[in-house]
Amino acid sequence: MADKTLTRMDLADAVHSQVGLSRNDSADLVESVLGHISDALVAGETVKISSFGTFSVREKAARVGRNPKTGEEVPIHPRRVLTFRPSHLMKDRVAAGNKR
Repeated sequence: MADKTLTRMDLADAVHSQVGLSRNDSADLVESVLGHISDALVAGETVKISSFGTFSVREKAARVGRNPKTGEEVPIHPRRVLTFRPSHLMKDRVAAGNKR
């Protein structure tokens, strides 16, 4: 596995080098795109990026869980969770990277 993490600055640098915008404009563009995605998810919308995948928010109901050490029952409150489902193209691309 790679030890590298892709950051916002890495994305901004990629936009800068491939599109030719200034570094500040590239960083602003990345922030704007991520902000629009976040705002849509907070509003409960699904975000679908073609050839990449789909982000969606799922409502999880309240349930009773168990502490594995003590066996004590613990209530788990209802919550919203973010899910990501990769596209078939992304799955294939990642799988092809495993073949070395």
